[in-house]
Amino acid sequence: MARMPKAITNRVKRSASRGPKRVKGVASRGRRRRWKWILILLGILLLIPAMQVAVLRFVNPPRTLPMWIDQVSSSAPKAPLRYRWIPLSQNPEMFLKHLWISEDQRFFQHEGFDWKEMDLAMEKAEKTGKPVRGASTITNQCARSIFLWQARSWIRKGLESYYTIWMEMLLPKRRIFELYANVIEMGRGIYGVEAASKHYFGVSARGLTREQSAMLAAVLPNPKGWDPTNPSGKLRWRQRRILQRERNAHFPEKLLH
Repeated sequence: MARMPKAITNRVKRSASRGPKRVKGVASRGRRRRWKWILILLGILLLIPAMQVAVLRFVNPPRTLPMWIDQVSSSAPKAPLRYRWIPLSQNPEMFLKHLWISEDQRFFQHEGFDWKEMDLAMEKAEKTGKPVRGASTITNQCARSIFLWQARSWIRKGLESYYTIWMEMLLPKRRIFELYANVIEMGRGIYGVEAASKHYFGVSARGLTREQSAMLAAVLPNPKGWDPTNPSGKLRWRQRRILQRERNAHFPEKLLH
């Protein structure tokens, strides 16, 4: 058999020796490209909440995720959706004060997380041996009531905290309070003070009496379980406590103008 020229033999050997290196180089570039797209996708996902919150600075939500979930969650008959937006200027200051007393009296001082309330909740749990009670702020609850679901889980809590950070960064306190007063669940299929006032008492929010206003604020921890028109003993106790605290509470109404 005739021998191959030496130059050709050497070229074949060099090509064979470079083959594995070339394959490794292509695979490495492929991995880098995949990681690049993964990081881009992750960045987009992390920025979506920021974009959603930024829109809320100028646009009133036509619907919220809990509203959609409530309407499609089961085949059982559902209460009609009652949701009517009113600007903060049309919310009675009396109700806003009761809401603030009931839910988060340090709302205008903290930046979305009430660390002092969390510490108190931890201390109480240690003394009583009971689970740590919630220390959600108005911003936490507002984030949950617009973007998330109500069932408890660590995933939801983590997302709620992430939305809270963006809301405090991009929205003024006045806007957060306005959103909360309008989207908070106040009964089955009932969202916001205007819809609740009309449903329970047959008046607009501006027509609420002091006792009715305190009753609506008192119902918030358990809106699907309590009825403001047929209050239980515990609900009446919460109403009385709000009215008592109102006497000495210094509501910073000037921050809402």
